[in-house]
Amino acid sequence: MKLCPTCSSTPWPFLLVFFIAVVSAFLTWLTLSYSGVGRVGVIAGSGGVFVAVLATLLHYVISCLKRHCRHGGESGRGHGHHSGTNASGPSGHPVA
Repeated sequence: MKLCPTCSSTPWPFLLVFFIAVVSAFLTWLTLSYSGVGRVGVIAGSGGVFVAVLATLLHYVISCLKRHCRHGGESGRGHGHHSGTNASGPSGHPVA
């Protein structure tokens, strides 16, 4: 996980991911336990949902933090700043 020190120091995005994964696993546990699935199935299903949701959201949050970092290219490629040029030439007219 290559994030700049400023972006990786805040725990809130990661706590939010953990909270969403816990809520998803709890809802899965409730659904499976009320539908009559055995104890092993409930534990396996809830654990699987927790891991899947946690991994997916963690990957998403890390990629968003890398993409939207504005702390000046301290790590990784494409880290926040762009060259400031767009699809226009020196006179300001669009380039084909």
